[in-house]
Amino acid sequence: MPFQYVKSATHRLAQAAKAQRTRAGVHLSALGLHPGQEVVLKALADKDGLTMSELAGELGVQPPTVTKMVTRLAAYGFVVRQASPTDGRLARVFLTEPGRALIGDVDRMWKRLEKEALVGLDDRDKKRLRKYLRKIEKNLLSANGHPTTLEAEDDEDSELEDASA
Repeated sequence: MPFQYVKSATHRLAQAAKAQRTRAGVHLSALGLHPGQEVVLKALADKDGLTMSELAGELGVQPPTVTKMVTRLAAYGFVVRQASPTDGRLARVFLTEPGRALIGDVDRMWKRLEKEALVGLDDRDKKRLRKYLRKIEKNLLSANGHPTTLEAEDDEDSELEDASA
């Protein structure tokens, strides 16, 4: 009997990820952004002045992907690239005031998307879902030979589950 991939958890995960990205795109377009650009802005809001390599590492993407995103965000006036004062070969990326002003809108968009995606799930189900998704992510990262750094989040949810029990 052939594998019923449409009934598999990984197929459902992929379909949910596509639906999430599509819905996020609708919300982001209202902000003048494309999916993926908001995570660049959020990364810079957390740690402004990252190099392109550091930004790629933070986002878990290849440097050419970051270059493309930063180029577009710079064209919109949301970020600027500046040569590093200590090493002229490095470019650091900084949020502009318009880029910084978008952060609150991005946060509200993420909250709205989260609410839409999790309709019908209670708090306990939401915690379990986060835990299962982190476990899947960890499994797939380790299968690819990547170290995982999800333990702090795992501990946080364990504490939440202990408190609700």
